[in-house]
Amino acid sequence: MGKHRRGSNHGPKQTAKHGVKKWYSWYFDFNLLYRILIGLVLGFILGLVFKEKILWIAPFGDLFVRLLKMIMMPIILSTLIVGASSVSPANLGKVGIRVIVFYILTSAVAVIIGLLMGTLFRPTADLSGIVEATGKEAAPPSITQTLLNIIPTSVAQVVVNESILAVIFFALVFGMGISYLRVSPHERLKKGGEVLYTFFDGIAEVMMLIIKGIMQYAPIGVLSLVAVVFASNGPKVIGSLGLVTAACFIGYAVHIILVYGGLIACYGGLSLRRYFKEAKNPFITAFVTRSSNGTLPVSMQAAQNLGIPKDIYSFSLPLGATLNMDGTAIYQGVCTVFIALSVWGRAFSIPEMGIIVVTATLASIGTAGVPGAGAIMLLLVLDGVGLPVIAGSPVAGAYAMILGIDALLDMGRTALNVTGDLSCTTVVAKKMGQLDMSKWKT
Repeated sequence: MGKHRRGSNHGPKQTAKHGVKKWYSWYFDFNLLYRILIGLVLGFILGLVFKEKILWIAPFGDLFVRLLKMIMMPIILSTLIVGASSVSPANLGKVGIRVIVFYILTSAVAVIIGLLMGTLFRPTADLSGIVEATGKEAAPPSITQTLLNIIPTSVAQVVVNESILAVIFFALVFGMGISYLRVSPHERLKKGGEVLYTFFDGIAEVMMLIIKGIMQYAPIGVLSLVAVVFASNGPKVIGSLGLVTAACFIGYAVHIILVYGGLIACYGGLSLRRYFKEAKNPFITAFVTRSSNGTLPVSMQAAQNLGIPKDIYSFSLPLGATLNMDGTAIYQGVCTVFIALSVWGRAFSIPEMGIIVVTATLASIGTAGVPGAGAIMLLLVLDGVGLPVIAGSPVAGAYAMILGIDALLDMGRTALNVTGDLSCTTVVAKKMGQLDMSKWKT
C-alpha cells in the first residue's frame, strides 16, 4: 500500500518511468530475426550514404565481436563436457557407438560437401577497404603436427591460447570421465560425478543465458559492422551474400538426397517415400523454429510412427540434438571458404581443408541445439585455420555479413540437422533388427 501512495503523489515521475520501460520492452519484444535484418539493411544504407563519415560507429561493432569472443572458450568447455558426460557408458555399447559413428561420419561428409559448394560457387567479397587486416596468413601446419597438437600438454595453456582442437579434445575426454563416475558403484565417486555434471551443466546454462543477452545486442553490432564494410567497400559485396545462401541451401539438398537418401534406401534397404512421409513433420518444425531441441517432441513422434523402439530413439534423438549437426557443418564449410576468399583471395589447400573437416566436425559436436548457435561455433573453425575474428579486421567484416543472413541459413541447417538425427536413428534400429517393419507397409 505504501508504494501505491508514494506513486500517487508523484504522477509525472511515475509516467516517465513507465515511458522508459515501454520503450525498452518494445525493443526486446520485437522479433530478434527482424531486428537483425533491419540492422543489416540500415547498416547497408548508412554505409552507402555516409561512407567514411559513418566510420565513427565502428566501436559498436567491435564491442559485439569482443562479446562473442568472450564466451567462446567457456561455451566450448561447458557444452562439450556436458554433452560427453550425458552419454551413459552402458549405452555406448549396443546403440551408442553405432549412433555416434553415424553422427560423426555424416558430419564429416557434410563439411566436405560444404567445402565443395564453397569452392564451386566461390562466393567472395572485396574487403580491401578495411585496412586493419588480420595481417598475415597463417602457414598451414602439417597433418601430423595438427594431429599431435590435438593432445594438449597443458590444459591451462591451450585454454589461454585458445587452441580450439586441443580444448575440444580435453573437454570430450573429461566429459567421458564424468559419465563413468556417474554410474560408478562407489557412492563417493558417483556423488562426485553428479556434482561435476551439475557444475558444468550450470555453466552451460549460464552461457546460454549470456548468449541470449549478447544476441539482444546483435542488431546494433550487425548494423555497425555492416555499415563499416559498405562504407569501406561500397555495394560490390551484395552479390556475394546471395552466393553464400545458394551454396548453403544446395549443399543442404545434396546432403539430404545423397547421404540420408543413401543411408535409408541403400544401406538400410527401406522405403524413402515412407521415411520422408514422417520426416517432413520434424523437418518443417525445425525450419520454422530453428531449434533442434525444440523439435525433439515432433522427432520422437516421427520415430515412433516409423516403428523405432523407444529405448533407441529416446537416447539417440536427444544425443543427436547435441552431436549431429550436419547442416551446421555444411554452413561452416561454405562460410570459411567465403571468408578465406574475401580476406586471403584464395581457397584452402588440401591440408587446410583437412583441418577444417576435423575442426568443424568436432565443433559441431558442441553446437547447442538452439537458434543461432552455429554462428558462435563458426568462430572456432575460423580460429582453427588462421582466420581469427578480430575487431576491425576484414575477417570481422566478412563474419558480420554472414551474421546478417544467419537466420535464413539457420532455418535450412536446423531442418537438415533433425532430419539427420532421424535418419541415423532409423538405420541403427534397422541394422539391430529392432525396427517394427509393420509400420513400413504403405
